[in-house]
Amino acid sequence: MANTFLRKTERNIGTSLTPIDSYTVSGTDKIATVIGLTCANTTGSAVDVDVTLNDGSNDFYIVKNCPVPSGSTVVLVGGDQKVVMEENDLIKVKSTASSSVDVVMSLLEIT
Repeated sequence: MANTFLRKTERNIGTSLTPIDSYTVSGTDKIATVIGLTCANTTGSAVDVDVTLNDGSNDFYIVKNCPVPSGSTVVLVGGDQKVVMEENDLIKVKSTASSSVDVVMSLLEIT
């Protein structure tokens, strides 16, 4: 089995659920573990963020309506918290304001 560390990013996320860097776990012989996920508010006003794990059909909330003050960052995954992704899974993020959030997601992909 090969392990590969990846970094996926997305800028200016707005009011619709947006996949992070269009990253999807592809193939039945591959899994990925999200080892870090940060959302940064790039605006002058507070926003709330939703983060979901999509299994190819449904969105499951990792966090809903999480407040992110102006100019601040929230770490949603890291430390002891991890998220395992399987085939067709992807992470999506949404904000309460247009073009307001940048996201950095760190993964360990196992093939």
